[in-house]
Amino acid sequence: IAHLAAARTGGRDIFIRAAVHSPDKADFVKKLGADEVVQFDYAKEETFKPALEGMTQVFSANPDPVADGHAKFCDAIGAMGTIKHAVRLSCFGADDLTASYDEKVHASMAGENIPGMLRGYWRDEKVLLKHLPKTTTTLRANFFQGHIVKPETGNIDEHGFFQSPLGETKNSFVSTNDIGEVAAISFLEGVEKHGNKFYDLTGPVPMSMHDVAADLAKALGKPVEYRAQDIDQFEKDFGPQRRAFFEYLRNGFYTRCSPDFYNVTGRKPQAFIDYLQQPGKAGETGLEDMWKAGMWSKGKNVMEGHEK
Repeated sequence: IAHLAAARTGGRDIFIRAAVHSPDKADFVKKLGADEVVQFDYAKEETFKPALEGMTQVFSANPDPVADGHAKFCDAIGAMGTIKHAVRLSCFGADDLTASYDEKVHASMAGENIPGMLRGYWRDEKVLLKHLPKTTTTLRANFFQGHIVKPETGNIDEHGFFQSPLGETKNSFVSTNDIGEVAAISFLEGVEKHGNKFYDLTGPVPMSMHDVAADLAKALGKPVEYRAQDIDQFEKDFGPQRRAFFEYLRNGFYTRCSPDFYNVTGRKPQAFIDYLQQPGKAGETGLEDMWKAGMWSKGKNVMEGHEK
């Protein structure tokens, strides 16, 4: 998301420093508008100060398994005292600041807690809000359009179908292009307008897996079939944390369409078919993004050891 925000702010009267985990991404982010690139690692506290020094705004996001490093980074933000505005990537469904979710009450399963991943997103918000309680803009995004079938692209290429346990349930999947745009607007219009704001970002229409298959077929120019996947097999493929989160995608919790993107930009969010076919500010289409390797892959539980 950060690189999409940089692509929309680059060339303005703003100095952009990109903090990257992999040095081989330096040229890419510079082409998008970054003025400087530094190496960054949530596991290496010595990288925090070079990333923050001289900066007054920060885009905050972290992979799920590095929550402890993110918390230490937020402490560094507080200790340095120079950041005046943060834009934070998150997800809605667990907070008790703008809503009154009870972490012990699942939306559809009696006796179950809110999924650990959602509680983690709220935990990661809180550690930043502790230091910047009135000067943070939080982007609470729905499930990304680009992640819907990312682990299944090989099946589509080789066999013409993908599997998912979501079935007929419709979800308003969000375009990462839209998230990047709201992040950029929040920075450009400033903390005075967007500080202490929480934006729920969704797509313009709820979609079932059959709807997703139809749009993929149109974009790829070949038939694409959706095949239902057993939820227990899904858990074996991706682990219990991912399964618990997907229960919220199966029970209608993420069906609604939010007006927040329209309220910030004055237009509807990007449709899935447009995301697939149209290049974003980073120069690639959604199809190209979707066919890249992602964090989640079958047979690998990336949350193992991070279930707290």
